[in-house]
Amino acid sequence: MDKQRHQVIIADDHPILLKGLHEFLADLGFEVIGAFHNGKDALDAIVDSQPPLAILDLEMPEMTGLEVAADCKKLGLKTRVILLTLHKELKFYQQAKELNISGYILKEFALNDLRKAIDTVLSGQEFFSEKLFEGLKKEDCLSDHSLTPSELKILRLIADGHSTKVIAEQLFISERTVDKHRSNIISKLNLEKKHNSLLIWAQNNKDNLY
Repeated sequence: MDKQRHQVIIADDHPILLKGLHEFLADLGFEVIGAFHNGKDALDAIVDSQPPLAILDLEMPEMTGLEVAADCKKLGLKTRVILLTLHKELKFYQQAKELNISGYILKEFALNDLRKAIDTVLSGQEFFSEKLFEGLKKEDCLSDHSLTPSELKILRLIADGHSTKVIAEQLFISERTVDKHRSNIISKLNLEKKHNSLLIWAQNNKDNLY
């Protein structure tokens, strides 16, 4: 075994998660040369040791995982960074890509993804949780059209097959207001103003509305 190749620094501000990650890596044969509860201490250790791999929580005191990665990039360090996070938002994914983050894993799927991610990253490739792209697909589908919360709520009810009258009753608004929202939604989604065009779109994209 290449000992240097199997050295890793980890950081997470949740003690239980940090301990679990430490044990998980030890079981895989990795030497955890540093385990920290904040980003600054993790960065100092990375600079000093320059291990091949660092696995960091995205949100930590003093410095976030993204900030640590940014400094590593500025310093020209070769340590590959895998981020653990709860965030599925597009902005975090984009920041990670800009910083050449090697891995981005959603915590809820960490046990399934981490071993494969480590192997992939240490081989020089990138690894991003597949579930992340489901979240990004959902966000892209809606954010591009700038739907308001009210419009999104109505679109969900349309997707469930409710009529204008039922929607108006459920939301305590007039049918005329619902029709106005429908018109705005059709315009924002660039749909043809045909009968049931909005219903068809809503039902085809129902999984991305929740």
